[in-house]
Amino acid sequence: LEWAMWCDYRICTDSPSTKMGLPEVKLGLLPGFGGTQNLPALVGVQAGLDMMLTGKDVRADKAKKMGLVDLVVAPQSLEKVAIETAEGLAAGTVKKSRPKKKSLVNRIIEDTPPGQYVMWNKVKQMVDKNSGGHYPAPYAIVDCVKFGLANPGDAKFKHEREEFAKLAATKESDALIGIFDGMNQMKKPSVTADPLSVKKVAVMGAGLMGAGIAQVTAEKGYQVLLKDRDDASLGRGISYMTDNWDKKLKRKRMTKYQHNINSSRVVPLSDQTESWKRHFAGADLVIEAVFENLELKRKIVQQVEEVTPDHCVFATNTSAIPIADIAAPGEEVKRPENIVGMHYFSPVPSMPLLEIIPHAGTSGEALSTAFAVGTKQGKTCVVVKDVPGFYVNRCLGPILVEFCALVKEGVPLDKLDKAMKNFGMPVGPATLIDEVGVDVASKVATYLASADLGVRMTGGDLSLMTNMVDKGWLGRKSKQGFFTYSGKKDKKLGPEVEAYLNDFTSGNVSNLGEVDIQDRIASRLINEAAKCLEDEIIENPVAGDIGLVFGIGFAPFKGGPFRYLDSVGVSSYVDRMNGFADQLGGQFEPCQLLKDYAASGKKFHG
Repeated sequence: LEWAMWCDYRICTDSPSTKMGLPEVKLGLLPGFGGTQNLPALVGVQAGLDMMLTGKDVRADKAKKMGLVDLVVAPQSLEKVAIETAEGLAAGTVKKSRPKKKSLVNRIIEDTPPGQYVMWNKVKQMVDKNSGGHYPAPYAIVDCVKFGLANPGDAKFKHEREEFAKLAATKESDALIGIFDGMNQMKKPSVTADPLSVKKVAVMGAGLMGAGIAQVTAEKGYQVLLKDRDDASLGRGISYMTDNWDKKLKRKRMTKYQHNINSSRVVPLSDQTESWKRHFAGADLVIEAVFENLELKRKIVQQVEEVTPDHCVFATNTSAIPIADIAAPGEEVKRPENIVGMHYFSPVPSMPLLEIIPHAGTSGEALSTAFAVGTKQGKTCVVVKDVPGFYVNRCLGPILVEFCALVKEGVPLDKLDKAMKNFGMPVGPATLIDEVGVDVASKVATYLASADLGVRMTGGDLSLMTNMVDKGWLGRKSKQGFFTYSGKKDKKLGPEVEAYLNDFTSGNVSNLGEVDIQDRIASRLINEAAKCLEDEIIENPVAGDIGLVFGIGFAPFKGGPFRYLDSVGVSSYVDRMNGFADQLGGQFEPCQLLKDYAASGKKFHG
């Protein structure tokens, strides 16, 4: 696009795949080939900043409307029209492109001193809010645009190049480029077996997870069978998908034609549907998303194996039950080699990560099939070992314990949340638990505390959450968790919770500093991630970084836990953890891999 903006005329096609944008900000950079100057000149300062600061794409119709392109044609006509237009430009019969004429309101905002004053204040507020001050690229983009407006000569392009060079040398850009490269690396599975040719995918369970899985599967062209036990449950799942597609249609992110095509790909089935077995006879992949109950999941396997072809892969969406237990050969399970874990994160349509978990007997074909389907669904797939919690939840467990420990010491909830947001997390731990559900977080923590993590799941009193579950304080979904919720954004610490916390802490109030809070919580997470690498639960540091950035929102500008360790120095981080271990206990002792890297001076990323 930057190259095209130097041209006299721009033509694009109306193909659904036509997208235009300047995504450099997502890599911690700015458009360095004149983009910060040429885009505002073409489409206006506000529209140009919106594109550059978000890195979002625009489609052909919007590009034409905003003045980014001069002509939109059918793909079949592109070459012919481009040649004719070029000849017309050379002959003088076609006029060169001109910047879009501004409306009166935009002229007042962008071209008058009072308007510019208001505009730049609003832009700074937006950048501060969205970046938290952690990302230098948006500020550099704004600086370049402002410099260009004040210096209309060639100096503005020199200034842009200099700012680009500064950003390219920042650790934030290095981290974001590392994530981008990691995403591309994760698209290539380590397994060499060829995947099945999947045309029809069955989803068992039409709750939020099942319906979300069915939605992203239908959107990518698969035929989908969505089944639940009764028509009422099934109807709620269908409504969930339809509502999401209606929202996309309203926001012009989907055409009515695509909406109808997606809907037509989904076949709703229930136990009352006499033909459901006949439909399942053509399924190549079945994904179950039923309740977390081993007996139920094995019963589902039995039902599916009775009606599906021998090649059909069975994927379980369990978040905790070992895949080996679900696939254990027995009366219910006859084809264990076809069983694999596909752990999606909620809400499925918007969460980019998918953990794929083979058990010891999973065939290469089943694993590669799950990987191929997950990738086509638009997910970044990370293959992890079949252990309690898999990877992301396993790393989350020690955080939950440490959160309970800090609350017990008397650290206020708002101080905990603020500290971790300042560290770079999207939300603080109290808000995170409320969002995922106090009952869910409590179940994960309790399960992992009785699993194989040993001392790494000690140090905190998990009754903080179990007692809240008993009270019915389940988080945002019940409008009461650590905070009281009265709207989408309105939350506060209520008197009941305040009294409960005062009792839980025995009235203690801690003055622990922000850095100590950050390091205590982050080190528990990072140590567990390193232990997962040590135990070969994840394949490499890239998978570890991608898993936690996309799974729990680990600060992207830090690049993930392993790139963060490289940045701060493994040796100094191990020293910090040893200090906590001496003071607070063995839960902070660094794993052997961290000790080895600290002693040798090695880095996780070369």
